[in-house]
Amino acid sequence: MSLPVKTIEIAPNINWVGIEDFHRRIFDSLITLPYGTSYNAYLVMGKQKIALVDTTNPGFENELLAKISSILNPDKIDYLIMNHAEPDHASAIPHVLTAAPNAKLVLTKKGAELAESLYRTPEARRLVAKEGDTIDLGGKTLRFIEAPWLHWPETMFTFAVEDKVLFSCDFFGTHLASDKLFDDEVSDHLIPEAKRYYAEIMMPYTKMAIAGLDKALAVSPKIIAPSHGPVYRNPQKILSAYEQWTRGPLAKKAIMVFASMWDSTRRMAMVITDAISAEGVEAIPYDLVSADISHIARDLVDTSAVVLGSPTVLGGLHPLAAYALVLVRALRPRAKLAAFFGSFGWGGGAARQAKEMLEPAGFEILDVLDIKGAPDDKALEAAKELGRKVAQRIKG
Repeated sequence: MSLPVKTIEIAPNINWVGIEDFHRRIFDSLITLPYGTSYNAYLVMGKQKIALVDTTNPGFENELLAKISSILNPDKIDYLIMNHAEPDHASAIPHVLTAAPNAKLVLTKKGAELAESLYRTPEARRLVAKEGDTIDLGGKTLRFIEAPWLHWPETMFTFAVEDKVLFSCDFFGTHLASDKLFDDEVSDHLIPEAKRYYAEIMMPYTKMAIAGLDKALAVSPKIIAPSHGPVYRNPQKILSAYEQWTRGPLAKKAIMVFASMWDSTRRMAMVITDAISAEGVEAIPYDLVSADISHIARDLVDTSAVVLGSPTVLGGLHPLAAYALVLVRALRPRAKLAAFFGSFGWGGGAARQAKEMLEPAGFEILDVLDIKGAPDDKALEAAKELGRKVAQRIKG
């Protein structure tokens, strides 16, 4: 007995044919997925031509083709749109092109290079689209909008002109699997999860994200249909969130990221947290032994300052603290204020390494507190002063 096939119409003759992956728990060997994820694909049916926008993750090729087959024979597909070449969206390209032998693969010039290297698609099957190019499906027009570095160099958006549906691929996405497709149907954790997704995928490319947001705003979409997570039939919700995350004011907030071996650094972290909070600034401590690194990333989106704590281990930062700094540098948050605190037994080094990693990334180091041994009252008072200094700078 075959399993039921679920497709959902998101606009007239535009159907979601994506996959809900409820069981996946990690992405890129980095991003935790407490709610799984989805790999969204969309079938756009005009009066004369048919287009499929994006495909799916490896392992779901047959399920994708079964969903398409529940609506029409896949060999009727005229165009396969590759908004982005990453395998979670594009790995089924060879399967779809085999099932639809007359279909053309529509992509950017850079996308053509990646499709050849990743999926071995022959040049004769490829159709390169430039900014503003259109395809007429018969009563439905698809316009292509280049969106490089959101988050690979070949990325583009596809806009269904008459229905005002923006297929934005990873942009506006969320790692969230749900039996409900639309934003107003899912629970309140949608925007927090979208923020976590933005932090890890889009924040390193803030300038390009601003450009992509402006392009999205320019077409005034009625529906935003990303390639992960819910479809927004209330697009202002995610547009407003991206406006805040890309160029809105930073929050009056500091995150405290620390590792501690014998409690010295942890004790200072708690004093600093309390001192920042006492000044009316939000302070969020993260013990790196137990923290979900993606939650730190989410707070980096709008934090004003990063305060790092680490003991000296073998002449440098504790490995967990070093990893956290590597992540901060890679994600390139808008925050540019930092401070360091830590302790050492007989020889320092952690503070020096922190400075060497933070300053080239454009951070201004407001204070450094590096003590020998366990913190006494004097050291704890200095920790309190460090917290006050950070908070006062944030308040301006």
